[in-house]
Amino acid sequence: MTQTRQYSHREILEVMSGLMLAMLTSMISTSVVGTALPTIVGELGGQNQYSWVASATMLTMTVSTPLWGKLSDLFGRKLLFQTALGIFVAASLVAGLSQDMGQLIAARAVQGLGVGGLSALSQVILGDIVSPRERGRYSGYMGAVFGISTVAGPLLGGFIVDSEWLGWRWCFYVVVPFAIIAAVVIQKVLRLPTVKRDTSIDIWGATTITAGATALMLLLTLGGQEFEWNSVWTYVLSAVSLLMLALAVLSERTARNPILPPRLFRNRTFVLTSLGSLFVGMSMFGAMIYLPQYLQIVKGMSPTDSGLMTLPMVLALFVAGVVSGKIVTRTGKWKAFPVAGLLIVAVGLFLLSRLHVDSSEWLIGFDVGVLGVGLGLSMQMLILAAQNGSEPRDMAATTSGVSFFRSLGGAVGVAAFGAILTNRLMSEMTEMLRAARIELPGGGTPSLGSPDAIQRLPEPVKGIVLESFTRGLETVFLVGVPIAVLGFLAVLFLKELPLRGATLPAAPEPKPLSKDDLVLAGLLLELIAQRVERANGQPSALLTAVARMAPPDDRSERERARFVARTVLRPTSRALITQAAPPQKDLVTGGIAQ
Repeated sequence: MTQTRQYSHREILEVMSGLMLAMLTSMISTSVVGTALPTIVGELGGQNQYSWVASATMLTMTVSTPLWGKLSDLFGRKLLFQTALGIFVAASLVAGLSQDMGQLIAARAVQGLGVGGLSALSQVILGDIVSPRERGRYSGYMGAVFGISTVAGPLLGGFIVDSEWLGWRWCFYVVVPFAIIAAVVIQKVLRLPTVKRDTSIDIWGATTITAGATALMLLLTLGGQEFEWNSVWTYVLSAVSLLMLALAVLSERTARNPILPPRLFRNRTFVLTSLGSLFVGMSMFGAMIYLPQYLQIVKGMSPTDSGLMTLPMVLALFVAGVVSGKIVTRTGKWKAFPVAGLLIVAVGLFLLSRLHVDSSEWLIGFDVGVLGVGLGLSMQMLILAAQNGSEPRDMAATTSGVSFFRSLGGAVGVAAFGAILTNRLMSEMTEMLRAARIELPGGGTPSLGSPDAIQRLPEPVKGIVLESFTRGLETVFLVGVPIAVLGFLAVLFLKELPLRGATLPAAPEPKPLSKDDLVLAGLLLELIAQRVERANGQPSALLTAVARMAPPDDRSERERARFVARTVLRPTSRALITQAAPPQKDLVTGGIAQ
């Protein structure tokens, strides 16, 4: 959607209040289970489905993100934004009422549909009302809200779980009133022009993209746990994922209005920002889902205390996002921030990989603060760069596309890091138990329950479990380092395009006049000239209008009008008629035919 008018700073802040509240609510819902999940699993059972509670939301959020952008082009941003809020509220209520893990996972999957719409459309609407040059100052706030909600979720979840009168179900209920307030604010303040487009929904593209992403997520989530990596299921899911990817490419190339237009992938800026967002998502979500487990299981912290340990990241991300946004608005230079940010993310992940059983809380806080600075400098700048490098007609597709790849990175990161952690944990426990010559009842490795249950294990089994868990997380964070470096390399090759200022839609080019039109215009000017010359001095609107075309001097209005008729109107009249019917040359004399 092309920006059709200038919005005042106050109007933008009013709209952003609704957008930020919706983003805060939706993103908290995706991260709130981080600290609450051990308790939820302890009550509902299903330890082997631990990662699915997070992965289900990430999966549906990922596959639905590009659909919301396309649907908003068809039905309008405001309606789709409110629809996403409605889906989110309904799914949150169902999640809070869940009686087993299957119901919870299904509700979380539907919740992810709403979150995908809110996260994508918030950026699209911001792109509609703010020019790229001014967007830096506002995208910093959006990035800070995104980061704060992602990191504050574990803090809120820990407080709710530790509360004697709430319980884990309120992790899902608590976001409902905020979502309703966001819907009311958006209804009141968001005024976007209705743009009717002759377009259609890309059903085949939606189906193949969804199926491909789902098969990939199932492979990464279940591989090594529900079935061996070297098994029929691995090959089947891999083949389905690759086949759906190939069909998605074919569908997008032939669709009338594709979800991800192929022309986007000919845009270097879109490709590189999408890659950068993919790696940022893997690093951020992969780290944030498993950091609370380190704090609760290895360090023995309560859910509330583990949430408090994320505050350094909240503050660092907020400050980095806001300050970088203001600098971009003032200078128009943006590339240095995501380049530096992804390097800092890599450093932060490396520092987290050095944590061990007896690491101090000050060291943990410093490490997560470093990671927060890197995320604050990079997340929103990548979306800003993508929007600035896109055509106005591709604003929604570009924004939702970059968000899609960031969500895909998060989903892949959660699943892949979970598989790495589980495999390393089990292998380390088996080896250390064998080395200590400890035989457990029933053989095998100890069953890992809630953090409290792990803390109650007898020594030396407890020490072995904690050390194995620490080594597994060390591998997870170390794997994140080269991923962040790949994101750095992608951003490094971005071309720093000047940020566009506020623009009004270009006026359509005038169609060339026909010969009849030229003659008509010439005759009309001649008629005006004759009327001016015959004027008898009586008041005349025509005389006054023509006189104003002459420079002001001490001549009368009638004299100035006759001057314009003689020097402007008649010469222009003759030029137009001559252009329509130029005189022809005499073929015998070579002169002008009379």
